[in-house]
Amino acid sequence: MAPRPTGGIGQSVRDSLVIARRNLIRMSRIPEMVLFGVIQPVMFVVLFTYVFGGSMKIGNSTDPDVYKDFLMAGIFAQTVTFATAGSAAGIADDMQKGLVDRFRSLPMARGAVLTGRTVADLVQTAITLVVLAVVALLVGWRTGSAEPTNAGRILAGFGLLLLLGYAFTWIGALIGLSVRTPEAATSGGIIWLFPVTFISNAFVDSSQMTPWLRHVADWNPFSAIVQACRQLFGNPGVSPSDAWPMQHPVWASLLYSVLIVLIFRTLAVRKYRSAHG
Repeated sequence: MAPRPTGGIGQSVRDSLVIARRNLIRMSRIPEMVLFGVIQPVMFVVLFTYVFGGSMKIGNSTDPDVYKDFLMAGIFAQTVTFATAGSAAGIADDMQKGLVDRFRSLPMARGAVLTGRTVADLVQTAITLVVLAVVALLVGWRTGSAEPTNAGRILAGFGLLLLLGYAFTWIGALIGLSVRTPEAATSGGIIWLFPVTFISNAFVDSSQMTPWLRHVADWNPFSAIVQACRQLFGNPGVSPSDAWPMQHPVWASLLYSVLIVLIFRTLAVRKYRSAHG
């Protein structure tokens, strides 16, 4: 049994940064990890923009340019949440190879292995978002197309996206600790995301859904971040419903993200300790 560290929060931060650096170095040596992570959301941008753009009705308009600006917040949000699968697979792979047990032989903070992994995944998500934003601009996405915005609000929108992405990596961490193989982690990390992302206001006007389904979509944390980004980016949308998350999407996004981090970090660290205690 490794001796328990006594450095408190400072020790935990240092250990987490060491693990994050290790994962970032590994990422740089396997560039296809980043490349494939970028290709998928780029494909979604192109397919939704040019295949579905002219057939989607946003408010009273079927203008492809209106849908293009409406769409991008949803694509950004989907991208950060789908990073969950990579987190789950990465942790499951480290578990299978025994790397986690090796880290446990060192006098390091117990949660540092998971925190370091999620921080490294956050960096990869940020890189993907930058590339995706450039692609979005190339296909015609523009901020401030419906109402005025500024650089501060735009950066705040991307900050909310990264916070949500970080929160969801903790869900991935719990999944990765709960399965036996990276393949199972990949499936378990992504299959539940499809109803979360598609039963929302990300790709369609939720007012056109049946009443019960719209109620689910309006209270979906994913819908809150999408609506918040549309407001901050100054992009067109539809009049939000009376549901509290749609009336106050920025605050709802912050609340949802913080709760997800608190709940799933606690569960993941507990699972880590019980599995290897």
